[in-house]
Amino acid sequence: MDVDPDTLVERSEEAIQYVEIFAAYVLVALFAVGVFDLLLTIAGLVRTGRITDPNAVVDLIDTVLLLFIIVEVYQTAVAYYRERSVVRVVVVAGIIAISRKVITFRPDQAASKADALMEAGALAVLLLVLVGALYLIRTTPNTETIE
Repeated sequence: MDVDPDTLVERSEEAIQYVEIFAAYVLVALFAVGVFDLLLTIAGLVRTGRITDPNAVVDLIDTVLLLFIIVEVYQTAVAYYRERSVVRVVVVAGIIAISRKVITFRPDQAASKADALMEAGALAVLLLVLVGALYLIRTTPNTETIE
């Protein structure tokens, strides 16, 4: 029984597409659970009166940004399935992730002032590089983007 290598490759490509679709649905479910949890958290904060607590607000922003990252990863999975460029989506996800770190950064939790300064500097450099990359992607003609 001879097996055609091209047939095997086609079957593996189909299997990958099904896995990509499954991953997209898992991300949709994670996003839905995250939004539900966010709403429960907001309701709990309003009920207890902690909605004006700055730490609680920062935690809410952290959760919202995490949900945005899930959306960007979902868009990456869809772009792979549709065989589109994922560079812009990955850069945007990186910007959101670094922004999340910047917003939740607490220098007083670092081992020393030098460590806090080093972390802040690294986050600033990463953010600048990613914003620069996004600028280049958006201003370069003939780049594929997800609509």
